[in-house]
Amino acid sequence: MPRRFDHIDLRVPRLSEATGFYETLLPTVGFSRRVAVEGWLQFEAEDEGVTEFFGVTESPHFTPNENRIAFRAESAVAVDALARFIAQAGARNIEGPMVYEAGYYAVFFEDPFGNRFEICHREQNAPKL
Repeated sequence: MPRRFDHIDLRVPRLSEATGFYETLLPTVGFSRRVAVEGWLQFEAEDEGVTEFFGVTESPHFTPNENRIAFRAESAVAVDALARFIAQAGARNIEGPMVYEAGYYAVFFEDPFGNRFEICHREQNAPKL
């Protein structure tokens, strides 16, 4: 299957305050290799031949918006386990885990600065629009 994205560049107002949260979150959702890049907190996927990465950098004038990044989980049980983990990591405004719609189980949360995330498991593909 072809890759769907190359990387995510996320902004936070103070990188020093975000580091602990992302050092905990990113390895649990598959970005487990830390890469040293000046001015960035960056983790790559470790799958052979895969180069996706998730980077976080500082933007002093950052304001959160309504965008959301969703990570895929292998099962509803995995969503439950990750939900407990993100709560311990400092996630805010946690909703779920819950059946969001038929065949779709998810937990929704925010990082310490209001960036929105989701961890989900689908029993079926989303309907075609």
